[in-house]
Amino acid sequence: MDITSATAAERTELAEVLDGLSDGDWDVPSLCAGWRVREVAAHMSFGFRTPLPRMLRELAAARGRLHRMTDSCARRDAAALTPAALAAALRDNAHHPWKPPVGGLVAALGHDVVHGLDITVPLGHRRRVPPERVRLLLENVTPRSARFFGAQLEGVTLRADDLDWTFGSGPPVHGAGQDLLLLAFGRTLPEGLLRGEGARRFVRGAPRDAAGRGGPGDG
Repeated sequence: MDITSATAAERTELAEVLDGLSDGDWDVPSLCAGWRVREVAAHMSFGFRTPLPRMLRELAAARGRLHRMTDSCARRDAAALTPAALAAALRDNAHHPWKPPVGGLVAALGHDVVHGLDITVPLGHRRRVPPERVRLLLENVTPRSARFFGAQLEGVTLRADDLDWTFGSGPPVHGAGQDLLLLAFGRTLPEGLLRGEGARRFVRGAPRDAAGRGGPGDG
């Protein structure tokens, strides 16, 4: 798969999704704790819209704390930009060469796919990410990457229903590949998307178990 072309296609397709949202949809809480759909959309295009010198100034203002910087910038830009402008920022930058600081082209695709799902899943949107994109990202999930994103995957086996992919050991958690990808990026999911003995702890709002493990990503 041409990862650059897949990333461009993902951005274009997500821009079409954003174009079709109602006014109320933009204020629905996303899977990113504390962010609505509009903050996620603003964050997705931040790297396209922000020259490096300005980004460094923003980081300095946040005292070097990357998560603080991305949060404040997402909230500011979500308030300043219209929904049409947020959708256009993705569409117009479909071929932008931006990549996260680590991870290269695969990480850039993962950034767009996961944040797109952060938007569509809580909206109940029926979009399915093309399986070849999901497969590539799942094949790059490692214990180290899961820890980096705050995912608590110890003690379960993730089993994709629609792809030949498993990860981990322990009681099974079954679901669509794109939903399991979200677990690997530290998200919890709405009720009804996962099955299996180990699934309950990954449902949004589920109580923590005796080991103190709750749904990763609960804000």
